[in-house]
Amino acid sequence: MVQKKSRIVIALGGNALQANPKDTSSMAQLITAKETSKSIVDLIEEGHEVIIAHGNGPQVGQMIATYETAAQQNESINIMPFPECGAMSQGYIGYHLQQAIREEMVARNIKKSVASIITQVVVDENDAGFKNPTKPVGSFFTKEEAETLTKEKGYTMKEDSGRGYRRVVASPEPIDIVESEIIKTLVDSGHVVITVGGGGIPVVEKNGALRGVPAVIDKDFASAKIADILDADYLIILTAVERVAINFNTSNQRELEKVTIKEALQYIDEGHFAPGSMLPKVKAAMNFVESKPGRTTLITSLEKAKEGIAGKAGTLIVG
Repeated sequence: MVQKKSRIVIALGGNALQANPKDTSSMAQLITAKETSKSIVDLIEEGHEVIIAHGNGPQVGQMIATYETAAQQNESINIMPFPECGAMSQGYIGYHLQQAIREEMVARNIKKSVASIITQVVVDENDAGFKNPTKPVGSFFTKEEAETLTKEKGYTMKEDSGRGYRRVVASPEPIDIVESEIIKTLVDSGHVVITVGGGGIPVVEKNGALRGVPAVIDKDFASAKIADILDADYLIILTAVERVAINFNTSNQRELEKVTIKEALQYIDEGHFAPGSMLPKVKAAMNFVESKPGRTTLITSLEKAKEGIAGKAGTLIVG
């Protein structure tokens, strides 16, 4: 499927960073990153230009929960603002990925550099997502504690499945990527770049100044945006399953090998894709494919990525 010397953006899901979601330790993530790097370097070794994007949901949630717990124990400890937590997670996840990818390239005698870019992504402060925040982050609180946080910090708190109250933030659409010129320069020079970690740090622009906002940008939409800006040939979205399916988890389940934009829209209208799971991946895939003729998105699992690249696994989203 993928021709030589293609420019490919790879969007890594949580399973590519944490094999065991219950083990959120730094060492566990580094070990998983080393396994993940093998599939990435396979592509680099074949001559492709590879740009890596990644999620940060568990990691940034753990950071916020840690600050919230510390603040409950000691009122003098301030909770780190959400945009700063996003930046911190970009830094340490990027560190693990670039260390693992460099190590794998050195082992294969591939002479390339790899670097992570702390990436800001512009969003519209009037985005509909800000009017109805839905993305839960951080710790669980009692109703009384939630009311106090709403009053004192202006948080939006919602009850979460009978387990208590959690802060929720918006999930706006990405408009532009602030560091795009730097990323282009590095990619054009032959370097491996890790960018839009966790969907990027959401910022709004006013009078030339950027201000971080408490929000979560879907990493697949951010990956599609950077793939468009870089004029990539392929967007590869890695997830937990080999192929996208309709009638998922039923006796009529059917896995899809190739889906056109028209077919994808029909499946979305019929409700085949879950909003918190496959739907954003399919929509992001469509955004990239529609942005320019000839582009393709592959959705598959990390384990099947190499086969998918050869056209033997995964789901292709085409125009």
